[in-house]
Formats: sequence, C-alpha cells, structure tokens
Amino acid sequence: MSAKQVAYWLLKTEPTTYSYQDLQSEGTAVWDGVRNAVALKNLSAFRKGDRAFIYHTGDEKAVVAIAVVTSDGHRDNRAGHDPLPVVEVAFERKLPNAVTLKRIKADSEFRDFPLVRLPRLSVMPVSPAEWDRINEMSKSPG
Repeated sequence: MSAKQVAYWLLKTEPTTYSYQDLQSEGTAVWDGVRNAVALKNLSAFRKGDRAFIYHTGDEKAVVAIAVVTSDGHRDNRAGHDPLPVVEVAFERKLPNAVTLKRIKADSEFRDFPLVRLPRLSVMPVSPAEWDRINEMSKSPG
C-alpha cells in the first residue's frame, strides 16, 4: 500500500474578517463560509494531512501563512450552520515574507495558476511546483 500523496491548496480570507493571526491565536478552525460551487467542490476534496496557503484578500492580496488540514472535507454538521462542505485546519507557520499577487502575476511560472486565472475563486488547488515556488519566493522580501 502506497503512502498518501499530500495535496496543496490555497484558502482566501479577508483579514478584517478572519486573518492568519486569528488562526494562529485559535490554533485550529473550521474553514467555512464558502458558497461558490467550485470552491465547495475543492473543499470536499481536502484530506487530512494536506497543506494550505492562507491568502489575505482586500488591501493585502498576498500569501501570508501555511495551515495543515486536520480533517477530510465533510458536510458541516454544527447546529445552526448550513450543511455545506467544510474542513478543519491548524496554523502551521507564517511565511518569512508575504508573497503578493503582484509578484505571482509577474512570474511566468504562474500563468496557469488558478489565483491568476480565476481570481474570485476562494478555495483552489496548488500544484507541487507552485507550492515550492511560493515557498521559495517567501524567503526574500518583495
């Protein structure tokens, strides 16, 4: 039996509503509030052990942190919540330097990246090459 392949994701959030600092402070969170059908399908595909970039929208427009997925995607069964797909995540670490959307768009390696092609999508896959490239970019200031 082969080991599970880790998948990579990007989760967008408006930092004035919920920031990576909120996740860091809480330690873990249910990632909910997603309504777009494609984003919900993506959330359903999350598996425990996957990793996700946290992307701040609004004025920042930057990848700022990493979370680890602590549950498979599943229907929200909390009282008072719509039974839409959700996932639990835990704070892993802040990136050394935020990687701005401007820097990502300027890099030709990201021409097919959903963040560039589908800018309104709030939950999206990240290829292993894109994951590695963003991590590398975060090692230097923009």
